[in-house]
Amino acid sequence: MSLEIEHSCPECASETTFYRTASTLVQLGEKTKWSCTNCEYGFVKIGEIESDTDVPA
Repeated sequence: MSLEIEHSCPECASETTFYRTASTLVQLGEKTKWSCTNCEYGFVKIGEIESDTDVPA
């Protein structure tokens, strides 16, 4: 998996680069934590499922 992705950031209101800050393997799949390079907004993905809430960086 890549260390960075392009993703829409609700705080910046634009498409920006997110860096993978952590990952681990859980029963449902790989859990990855992503953080915006501009504002530190973060989200978590487990497999293909994304969190809807702000995650502390």
